[in-house]
Amino acid sequence: MGYRRYSIVICLLAILVFAGGVPRTTKAETVMNWQDTLELAKGQTVDWYMWGGSTAVNAYVNGYLAKEVKSRFDITLRQVPVNDIAEVVSKLVVEKQAGKKSHGSVDLMWINGENFRTCKKLDLLYGPFADQLPNQQYVDWTSASVKNDFGTPVDGMESPWGSAQMVMIYDSARTPEPPKSIEALLAWIKGHPGKFTYPAPPDFTGSVFLRHIFYHAAGSSSKWQGDYTEQDFATATQATYAILNDLKSSLWRKGATYPDSPVRMNTLFADGEIDFSFSYHQGEASRNILDGLFVDTVRTFVFEEGTIANTHFVAIPFNAEDKAGAMVVADFLLSPEAQIEKATPGVWGDFPAISTDRLSKEWQERFKTLPRGVATLGDEELQSHQLPEPPSKILISLEKGWQQHVLKNR
Repeated sequence: MGYRRYSIVICLLAILVFAGGVPRTTKAETVMNWQDTLELAKGQTVDWYMWGGSTAVNAYVNGYLAKEVKSRFDITLRQVPVNDIAEVVSKLVVEKQAGKKSHGSVDLMWINGENFRTCKKLDLLYGPFADQLPNQQYVDWTSASVKNDFGTPVDGMESPWGSAQMVMIYDSARTPEPPKSIEALLAWIKGHPGKFTYPAPPDFTGSVFLRHIFYHAAGSSSKWQGDYTEQDFATATQATYAILNDLKSSLWRKGATYPDSPVRMNTLFADGEIDFSFSYHQGEASRNILDGLFVDTVRTFVFEEGTIANTHFVAIPFNAEDKAGAMVVADFLLSPEAQIEKATPGVWGDFPAISTDRLSKEWQERFKTLPRGVATLGDEELQSHQLPEPPSKILISLEKGWQQHVLKNR
């Protein structure tokens, strides 16, 4: 009889936890509640809203991940592809205003920094939950790109599942000596009219190129991580737009139009219309070689001054229907098994969100010997050339400024 009463109390606590009524604080309570989470997750369907523009990502989610969480946890994982996660954020804003506190249709989101900032500011997320995930033990939460998402403190409101760094893509047979700095690249573009372009911001890949020009124009990336004056920012943005306007006549189609996506830019590069592509995914060139889009002489490089790197995250909306299932999926994303599968070049080639030195020796060796792909740089070179992302408010301002001062400046 006592045991039955204890079980009932445990179930009630679990229900209260997911209603936001009971904080989980002690280590013992965390262990106990995670078992309850696993029980509550059984039979749930997790609707994961995410960008659906990558064949490799979609195959990983709908193939490997869906199969594993079903067999391991009896969870049905259902990908809901969207063009822009901002659409989902707008939906959550409307539901929040309408007082829809439960039974939301979005259980998990693949979210970027600017939308995370909006969600956190408007209290659109469930949590903190990341510290409740057993596999978070493999995450280095002291890392600047994990602790903060585009300048916004994560505070356990989202969980990492991959890392990325911008790399330049070139054909070593066509361009044996590529320009290895922003300054050298700008000179190369002017010396080779029509052979370079970039996607139009706010496309994320086009936007990261814009941020590199901003850092170059400002003369620093570090000054934007802390306090700065509005005058400093105005001076740097004016210099940024001046550089990009000066480049226009040397761009593909003389800057009259821009690719609408990185996929289009990659196609132009593969067809020889332009001599460079670039990606915020350090393994994409190798993946495109495997897929037959790029020739096998394609390689990548990072600028001498570095390239921007960040971590990508998942978050759970405040009114998610299946919070337990979403937490279990988020935890499995951090498992060594899921991380190494994702990192395999023939699967996706995405880099780990976990610190492999926190794993067992066996797992460390497996990650160390994992093939990276012929065009993918090594960890040492990448990590020694990383630049931080600016705060999301800078990103948003730059994207709007580009539309006004570059795109519309004819």
